[in-house]
Amino acid sequence: MGFHISEPFESVQLCCESINGSCIKNSWSMSIRFSMYIFMLCVILATVAGNLAVIISVSHFKQLHTPTNFLILSMATVDFLLGFCVMPYSMIRSVENCWYFGEVFCKIHTSVDIMLSTASIFHLSFISIDRYYAVCDPLRYKTKINTSVILIMIFISWIFPALFAFGLVFFQLNLLGAEETFHKLIYCVGGCFVFFNETSGVVTSMFSFYIPGFVMLVVYGKIYIIAQRQARSITAAMSQIQIRFELQHRISHNRERKAAKTLGIVVGVFLLCWSPFFFCTILSPFMNYTIPPILIDAMVWFGYLNSTFNPIVYAYFYLWFRKALKLILLGRVFQQDSSRTQLFME
Repeated sequence: MGFHISEPFESVQLCCESINGSCIKNSWSMSIRFSMYIFMLCVILATVAGNLAVIISVSHFKQLHTPTNFLILSMATVDFLLGFCVMPYSMIRSVENCWYFGEVFCKIHTSVDIMLSTASIFHLSFISIDRYYAVCDPLRYKTKINTSVILIMIFISWIFPALFAFGLVFFQLNLLGAEETFHKLIYCVGGCFVFFNETSGVVTSMFSFYIPGFVMLVVYGKIYIIAQRQARSITAAMSQIQIRFELQHRISHNRERKAAKTLGIVVGVFLLCWSPFFFCTILSPFMNYTIPPILIDAMVWFGYLNSTFNPIVYAYFYLWFRKALKLILLGRVFQQDSSRTQLFME
C-alpha cells in the first residue's frame, strides 16, 4: 500500500511526455536507483522464496497436514502472492514515481495490495488465537480448533479483506468528500495513488491494523502469562522428584525462554513493520497530506517486510519446517521410507 504526491520540480523528466499535468519522474541518480532496485528485489525474492518453501512443505508432506499448519499454509500463500504479484509493480512505482500499466490495473493492483496486506495481518491474528487454545486449553484444543474452525478462519481472512479492499477502491469510498483535495494535491497523469480521506484513513487503519494488532497483543500477552505459570507449576511439581529435578528444570527453563523469544519476535516484528505506515495513514489527512511521499514509500516497504519475516517467525523456528526443507533440498521429496516418517516425529 502507498501513495505518491507529485511535487513541483525544476526541469525533470515527465512520466507522460507532452501531457499537461503529468507526474514527474524521480530525479535520483542511477546509483541511487540501482541500489533501490537491488534492495527491493532482495525483499521480493526473500518473500517469494521463503513463503514458497512453506507452501511446498505443508502441501507435499502428509505428516504436516494439521489444522494449524493449514492456517500457516494459507498465510504463506497470502504473503507469496503479495511478493509475487504486488511488490514488483510497487517497486517500479516507488523508484520511478510513475505508473506504466494503466488506470484499470492501478485500481486492481491497489485493491490486491490492500487485500493481501490486510489478509496477512488477519492470519496472524487467527494464528494467535489458535496458539492461545493450544497453550491455555490443551485438553480441549482438538475439539475447539478443528479443521472446520480453521477453514472458517481462512475464509474470513480472505473474504473480508477482499470485500473491504475492492469496495474501498472501486466504489471510491476513500474519495468521498475529498475529491477536490485529491485532484489539487495528489493526482497527476501517469501515477497510481492510494488516497485516504479522514474517515477512510481511520476506518482502514482500524480494520487492517489496530483491531487485529490489539487482538494479537491481548492474546499473546495471555499466552505468555499462562506459559510462565505452567512452567513454574511443572518445575515445582518435579522438584518433589530429586532424581529428575535438574533435567526437568532445564527443560522448563528452555521452554519458557523459547516461548518468550518467539512471542516477542511475533509481536515485535508485526508492530515494528506496520505501525509507522498506519499511524501516518490516520495522521496524513489531518495534516493536509504534507507528509513527504518518499517517507510514505519507505513505510510501505517496511510494512512489506512483515510478509518477508513471516516464514522465519512462524515456520523457520519450527523443527518440522527445517526437516521438510532439508528433504526438499536433498531431493528426497518423493522418498517413501520409515526414516522419512521418523523425521517428522517430534
